[in-house]
Amino acid sequence: MWVFYMFSLPVTVGMVIVTLKYFSGPDVPKYVFFTVAYTWFCSLSIIILVPADIWTALNNDENGAISFLWSLSYWSTFLLTWAVVPTIQGYEDAGDFTVRERLKTSLHGNLVFYLCVGSVALFGVILLISLHKNYWSGNVTGFAMACSNTFGLVTGAFLLGFGLSEIPKGIWLHADWNIQQKVFSHTVSKMAVKLDDAHQDFSNAIVITQATSKQMSKRDSLRPYMNIIDKILLQMLKEDPSFKPQGGRLGESDMDYDTDEKSMASLRRRLKRARDKYYRYRSEYTNFVLGALELEDSIKNYDRRDAIGWKYISCLRPERMGKVGAFLDTIEFLWRCILCKQLEKALAVILGCMSFAILLAEATILTSGVDLSVFSILVHAAGQQEGLVQLAAFIPLMYMCICTYYSLFKMGMMMFYSLTPRQTSSVSLLMICSMVARYAAPISYNFLNLINIGGGRKTIFEKVFYYLLKMGKINDAVPFFGKGFNKIYPLIMVIYTSLIAANIFNRVIQYCGNWKIFKLKDDAEDMDGFDPSGVIILQRERSLLQQGHKVGELVFPLARSFSMSIDLESTNKGLNERATGSDTIDIVEEKNEGTKNEMSKKFGSRKYSALRTNLNEEVSSSDLTQESVSSSLASDSNNSQNTSSASSSVLASKWESMMHGFKGLRSKVDSKGFLPLSNAHGSTPNSNSSFESLDDIFERLKRPPSEYRDSGD
Repeated sequence: MWVFYMFSLPVTVGMVIVTLKYFSGPDVPKYVFFTVAYTWFCSLSIIILVPADIWTALNNDENGAISFLWSLSYWSTFLLTWAVVPTIQGYEDAGDFTVRERLKTSLHGNLVFYLCVGSVALFGVILLISLHKNYWSGNVTGFAMACSNTFGLVTGAFLLGFGLSEIPKGIWLHADWNIQQKVFSHTVSKMAVKLDDAHQDFSNAIVITQATSKQMSKRDSLRPYMNIIDKILLQMLKEDPSFKPQGGRLGESDMDYDTDEKSMASLRRRLKRARDKYYRYRSEYTNFVLGALELEDSIKNYDRRDAIGWKYISCLRPERMGKVGAFLDTIEFLWRCILCKQLEKALAVILGCMSFAILLAEATILTSGVDLSVFSILVHAAGQQEGLVQLAAFIPLMYMCICTYYSLFKMGMMMFYSLTPRQTSSVSLLMICSMVARYAAPISYNFLNLINIGGGRKTIFEKVFYYLLKMGKINDAVPFFGKGFNKIYPLIMVIYTSLIAANIFNRVIQYCGNWKIFKLKDDAEDMDGFDPSGVIILQRERSLLQQGHKVGELVFPLARSFSMSIDLESTNKGLNERATGSDTIDIVEEKNEGTKNEMSKKFGSRKYSALRTNLNEEVSSSDLTQESVSSSLASDSNNSQNTSSASSSVLASKWESMMHGFKGLRSKVDSKGFLPLSNAHGSTPNSNSSFESLDDIFERLKRPPSEYRDSGD
């Protein structure tokens, strides 16, 4: 037994530490790191305890140590899931300025959540008792435990089924370079737009913070809180000197953060969230771009393997020199271009066979007298070889954990949290570990059902937690969840997994076009051809890397330009020029003098908008790191019309040059092919534009414009 512990314990601890180090952001506190690590370890400790528990049951050996470890693992995950982790999560998410206030905010939020859930549960219990007065046994605690474990078993089974299908299929598709190139082109294009949005939100948060600080007097009672926020902002800008805020805007209620302490806490929370969101998307964008460029290098090296002497040449690193460098280049070529693809395909086949074996075992749980579970057969075939018995249980159980948690991460990232390499926030890590801990016991129980120990023997887990896992206790109250339900639900999971593997759900949703809102995003949508904007962005990034720039350094003007090409063909009023070729994209700028006058009245003639979201709005770019804001003063309607016409012609000529890039997919697009943001709606030499400091702007904002005074507004 100690041999197995010496093998499995370091593997489990290593998985937890490496995974947490890989995903945690630089600002994650140590107490959050250790809390998440301990929670993950308690959840993954089942891959150690279950094999040891099976061995003791086969040999009728009562082991008090395993019973104690089971109790410690179960109740630790229970308390962490429902009490400790939610409290720390609310504390980390709060924007208050003292420990006491952050704890109060956290406890208040969790209390409201549990009261809502508890009221719904109480209503269900009352309804159930009223409908089954003659059959209700009165054991509310047992009923609550049974419902909780039923929820864990059913949802865990569906998560497991999704992972059993998607993991082997995803690895197999990843080995196809052509498919991966298409997926990368779509993913990079989408991430560029998301990164642009996050950059805009972060810039807005910085503008709002600076504006609130400027208008607040030094004698204001809230000034100490504002000083804390100013220090946080200054520290953010010092940590990343390459970040340049652009296009910051003020909304209608963005100047209302100086009302009380709670509003200042909201401002601090908004600034922190905007920063985390920006760096999260920048990390994802960087990883996707580097992955796409590495894939392009692998394809080029494989196609020219004879000409380059079977050496790997990369644009992402300098060339290796000497005999050792040539040897390393050859090894890297063999790994990236030949061995990696074959190993991925072999791994996909092995995992596919293991998924089929798990589904077969789940589907034949109800069969009596015949044991069709491959894992049960392997456990009994090992006989008295303790190490083989535990290894036969360790490998499939670990695969089931990976499948379940993979599905949990993927679906949760669409709704609740984010999981980004080296940029995952404390709140996301705590939410992930809370959800992971909820499925430790259901996975253990599900796997133990696949092993037929025989002879009426039970594992320690089943003996100690029998009253928690046995569904028969609510047979009288809820017949559907009665005896035998824990044997039936795996069959439902098998059917669900078969439908997922056959892509039935996506076909039904595609057939019923109105149901596309319920369709989850998958890579299959990105395999139908290349995304031209993604291809050009990748070419642009490769060119910038060769010039010494960093990935994502100049992505914002490019992303904003591409996002303008959506739904514009119906608004052509003679201000656009059509590019020749099959992929014609029309860019229209609608002249609306009334809209311009309305926009010029906001914030003292400052034009704040996003070029990518509304073509009727004007772009104003500013570099806030140098504390200067660009504002345009509309002097008269004729000058405004001239500016709009000049801006339209500039945009049309820019897009005409970009169409050549779409048509030919040139290998290199230099920066002169894209209009800088400062000239996106560039003022002609005759347009009035001035550069003012924030002090001058806010002094001007305090007095209404002349047109307001004349009209009496």
